[in-house]
Amino acid sequence: MAARAIWKGVVKLGKAEVPVKLYSAVTDKSIHFRLLHKTDLEPVRQQMINAETEEPVAWEEIRKAFPITRSSLVVLDKEELDEILPEASRDIEVTRFVDPEDIDHRWYDRAYYLGPDQSSEHYFALAEALEKKKKEGVAQWVMRGKNYIGALRADDGYLMLIVLRHADEVIDAESLGAPQGRALDKRELAMAEQLIDALSGEFKADEFKDEYRERVLELVKMKAKGRKPKVVKFRPKTTKEESLDKVLAASLAGVGKKRAAGGSR
Repeated sequence: MAARAIWKGVVKLGKAEVPVKLYSAVTDKSIHFRLLHKTDLEPVRQQMINAETEEPVAWEEIRKAFPITRSSLVVLDKEELDEILPEASRDIEVTRFVDPEDIDHRWYDRAYYLGPDQSSEHYFALAEALEKKKKEGVAQWVMRGKNYIGALRADDGYLMLIVLRHADEVIDAESLGAPQGRALDKRELAMAEQLIDALSGEFKADEFKDEYRERVLELVKMKAKGRKPKVVKFRPKTTKEESLDKVLAASLAGVGKKRAAGGSR
C-alpha cells in the first residue's frame, strides 16, 4: 500500500523554497486491546468522574488546570490557551547546517520522510547536496498547533526530517553522580575489551523482534481457530554472587562456543 502524506510544508533555505510532503517513517506496532464487560462481553467506555461526588462529568464541563504545587492549581480557559498557540505556518525553516556528530543521539525523537510536492527538481538537488557535504540542517516549524525543532538529513537520495527533543527534555549524564566502588582492575578491563571484540558485528534490525507481541498474536490466532493455547512457563534462572572477572570469563567462553557452533550473527 502506498504511503499517505500526513502534512504538507515548504523547506525554506534563505530565499530558496522546496515544497514537500510529510510521511511517517515509523509505525506503532504495539498490542492494543478492546475492553469488554466481563459478564456479557459488551464494549465498555471510559468516563471522567468527579473525585468528590463520584458522578460522571461531561466533557464540556471540564476545564484544564496546571499544578504549581501539590495543593495549588492554576485554572486555564480554552480561550486563553488558544490565544497563545503558535501562529499556523507551512514553513520548515532551516536555520543552519551542522555536522551529524554535533547532534547527540539522545536528542532524536521521531523520524519522518519528506517527499517532493509539485516540482521535484529542487528536492533531489537538496538531498544530493546534503549527502555530498555530509551535513544536517537544523530546522524549526509549526505543525498542528505545536512548535517543533528537527534535523533535516538525506537518506538514500531522499530527505528525512527527524524531530529533536528540546534542551530541557534531555538529561545530562553528570546528574547521575560519579561512579562509586573499587579501582578498575586491568585484567577485568582487558577481558571486557576481548568480550566486545568477540561480539563485534553488523547491526541487523530484522534479528530483533517484539517477542511478546508475537506471542500475543499467536495466542489470538490459536483461540480464533478454537484451539487450546499452549502455555509456556518461564522459570527464572537462579543467580549467585560472582566476581566480575569470573563473569567476563564465562561470557567469553560462551561466545566462543556459540561461534564454534555457527551461531554467530
